[in-house]
Amino acid sequence: MGCLPYRMVSCSIHIHPYYILFAEWSWRSFGWDSLNLLTDWYAKVLESGDFTRNSINNNLTGLQWDLERRVHGQHLAVRQILTSLERFLHENNQQKTLVLSFHGWTGTGKNLAARIITENLYQDGQRSPCTRVFIPQLHFPHPSHVEAYKVQLRKQIEVVSSACAQPLFVFDEADKLPAALLQSLFPLLHPEETQDARSIFIFLSGVGASMINEVALNFWRAGRHRQEITLDDIDRPLRAEISQSKDQSLTHQLWIKDLISEFVPFLPLERCHVKLCAKDAIEARGLAYSERALESVIQELVFVPKEEKIFSAQGCKQVAQRINFMKL
Repeated sequence: MGCLPYRMVSCSIHIHPYYILFAEWSWRSFGWDSLNLLTDWYAKVLESGDFTRNSINNNLTGLQWDLERRVHGQHLAVRQILTSLERFLHENNQQKTLVLSFHGWTGTGKNLAARIITENLYQDGQRSPCTRVFIPQLHFPHPSHVEAYKVQLRKQIEVVSSACAQPLFVFDEADKLPAALLQSLFPLLHPEETQDARSIFIFLSGVGASMINEVALNFWRAGRHRQEITLDDIDRPLRAEISQSKDQSLTHQLWIKDLISEFVPFLPLERCHVKLCAKDAIEARGLAYSERALESVIQELVFVPKEEKIFSAQGCKQVAQRINFMKL
């Protein structure tokens, strides 16, 4: 109930350049020997220092500005991200590893928030050699190859960590990652065994999304503003749902082994938030928007629950695609 007005923002779709570089993981014919050669070559390039010099930016002011203006309807996530990173990046903080676990429905801004973090912490943003993004369907598609994936994943992380003082790794759809991969990640996530680099790991997951949505819906039904939702309203039930989960996903294993530094919840998006996403997407194309155009986008989307129709079932995920087929 009730959306606060947000200022103009810019929103664009960007494919991480390293998706292409490491797409070979999904090619059966590529072969692990060839991939090892590629990894060794990349390690030598990083060791030269040409690509990592002055790569770290840590623009926390810009981070706050971008998160507050580009990630719509997520006051909890924005606050938690800023607080966690400010504390971790403080010069007196001896913490070696920060593990953020983003939870929420599809299209609520998890990927956008992760991208904004890289854009403000690194000079070259997602093009920085100090950042990596891993996607289950792309990098770990075949269950039969999990042992090879474990070796390659650890090697990739070690290569980047040895070359960068502050590497950042993003795992998209972490709930779909094989739990066995944790065996490779655990030594790198555990503070006592981590390397000299101060690493940041971000796991994006849909685990707990239904519970988060239920909290938001209950506030709406009670006539309370979504801005009144606090982390305490979500944190405890979210932790309980993850701990009681019967699946053996990587997210569940991270929780069991107490490797998650902070949970970051993303609330379901209302109509006004989706309008802002549409406005961003139109302006990103250099076009002028109208209220009529924004309403046209909204009319193409599905809202739930069936009775109230409060939240976008796909968040902002399909907004850009819808705009591509519209006559503005």
